[in-house]
Amino acid sequence: MRLIKRAMKNSHNIGCKQLASRKWITALSFVGCMLLTQRLHAQSKKIGQGQASDALHQLNDSVEALIQRVSPSIVQIQVSGFASTEDPAQGQTSVIVGKQRTIGSGVIVDPDGYIVTNAHVVKGAQRIEVIVPAPAVSDKDKDSDSAQNGHERVFPARVVGVTTRLDLAVIKIESHALPCLPILGKVQPRQGEMVFAFGSPEGLRNSVTMGVVSAVDRQPDPDSPLVYVQTDTPINPGNSGGPLVNADGDLVGINTFILSSSGGNQGLGFAIPAGVLAYAYPQLVKYGHIHQPEIGAILQTITPELSAGLHLPRDFGVIVSDVTPNGPADQAGLKVQDIIVRVGDMRTGTLPLFGQSLYMHGGGDHVKMDVLRGSSRVQLDVSLGERPHKVDSLVDTVDPVNNLVPHLGIIGVELNVDLAHSLPELRIPSGVIVAAKTLVPVSGEIPLQTGDVIHGLNGATVTTLTDLRDRLGKISPGDPVVLWIERFGQLIYVSFVM
Repeated sequence: MRLIKRAMKNSHNIGCKQLASRKWITALSFVGCMLLTQRLHAQSKKIGQGQASDALHQLNDSVEALIQRVSPSIVQIQVSGFASTEDPAQGQTSVIVGKQRTIGSGVIVDPDGYIVTNAHVVKGAQRIEVIVPAPAVSDKDKDSDSAQNGHERVFPARVVGVTTRLDLAVIKIESHALPCLPILGKVQPRQGEMVFAFGSPEGLRNSVTMGVVSAVDRQPDPDSPLVYVQTDTPINPGNSGGPLVNADGDLVGINTFILSSSGGNQGLGFAIPAGVLAYAYPQLVKYGHIHQPEIGAILQTITPELSAGLHLPRDFGVIVSDVTPNGPADQAGLKVQDIIVRVGDMRTGTLPLFGQSLYMHGGGDHVKMDVLRGSSRVQLDVSLGERPHKVDSLVDTVDPVNNLVPHLGIIGVELNVDLAHSLPELRIPSGVIVAAKTLVPVSGEIPLQTGDVIHGLNGATVTTLTDLRDRLGKISPGDPVVLWIERFGQLIYVSFVM
């Protein structure tokens, strides 16, 4: 029994030692697995951090490359002119007229010096100066003497064309081979798309901010036909006229205004769509104004009462109430009581949206128009016409020789009672209206544009072409000339040296 007990005891001791050994092995294995897991986790984390870092660096490099590509085309515009301002020292109702200097932005869209900006940037301008960025310098030339001498250039500019309705203007500087950002009318922004705003906020040149497209077709004013690109990209006073571009560096729109209770950025910025710019720019360069497209039909907003009375298939949208005989709409087959639901790629649920859809096209363009006719949906091909412009019609009625004012390089027309009545926005019903600018060479740049009405010259009243020519003929080369003109319903002075 003792032997058995000792054997059992020895067996028990051996078993305990083996069990303890197994426990140690298990513990060591567990610790090893833990260390290996931690090592693998650390390596995985390091790889993940490296990948995240690489992604951030790639984004950073892409944004930097985009800015370097776009920035050389962005200019600052400094405008000097007269404007009315309130005089707080004399009360809220006291208004004085004084010389003011405003700052805006612009984008070069043609290498020959054509620049797009907002109409309100150049409103009332007597003198316009454009600051063009210094030429870009490559990395290998950054330390060279030529790079150190690189500086911004300042050019005088003249107004080529203005449309206050669209708040767009084209100005020109005398320079060539400039970097530019071309106008691509087919660029369609997408909600949530990353965009960048370039310009001179609060006068700080060569600034860029980043955000997204908040809405594609935003209509802040329900009574206006204009629709804007809304963005949360930080935009402040001074950004007006600068471009909004996408990640490809394409022009998405022209920044024009913000909604703000403080006067600064609150994430509610609005830009004129590139499609509207593509429509307006060629006409502003060619005519100095735009020709509004039309289809030859009268449209009305559908109300619930109108829908119920005519048994229409919907109680909203726009309906055709009249079609001009033999007009574009009539020839395309548009009929009274048709409901226009789409023009091209744009839905037209309201009259302003319909007007906006036409602004995306020019006269002579063909557009696909979807209409509801009863319960059927019909697609029409409509050729757009152009509403004649008052100034254009003047050119057809004048003699280029008899109406030429060679000192100013213009074709002038004397205002009479009938002509003054046809220009309802005219404030003074006399003077000489600029019907066209000519190719007759003149020394220096004459700051006139089509539609301007000349009322005075160097303090003397001008009412006829004879007055204007006689007074100009008495001015010697090198003498100053100050014209008192009416432009867009405002009386301003423009000056130059003969």
